[in-house]
Amino acid sequence: MDITINHSYLPQDDPEAALAFYRDVLGFELRNDVGYNGLRWLTVGPPNQPDVSIVLYPPGATPGQTDDERRAIAEMMAKGTYASINLGTKDLDGAFERLQTGDAEVIQEPTEQPYGIRDFAVRDPAGNMVRVQELP
Repeated sequence: MDITINHSYLPQDDPEAALAFYRDVLGFELRNDVGYNGLRWLTVGPPNQPDVSIVLYPPGATPGQTDDERRAIAEMMAKGTYASINLGTKDLDGAFERLQTGDAEVIQEPTEQPYGIRDFAVRDPAGNMVRVQELP
């Protein structure tokens, strides 16, 4: 069996702020920008991985979602507990410096974890946890 990761989804509640973070700070390329009914879906990804993308989607556009569910999701996003992604880099300190300069909300500075990796954590503009792990 040959299965790969093609797209992963993260919610965003401000397309311009999401684009500024993922494109301008992280250096991902914008692969698609789709508008529908006043909402926007942005597809971004690292230039060196053209087959792997993140779709930044408006969480309120999910079909069949109730108002209570929308409220719960908005509350979880505001606390940073709704969604997350793990990224990797060979230059952890350089990536951390770039994200700090880009005004990312720092959750954890570069740290040697007891389970054998070194990483840091920030939140994107929607509150999603973004962990960046140092690659060998």
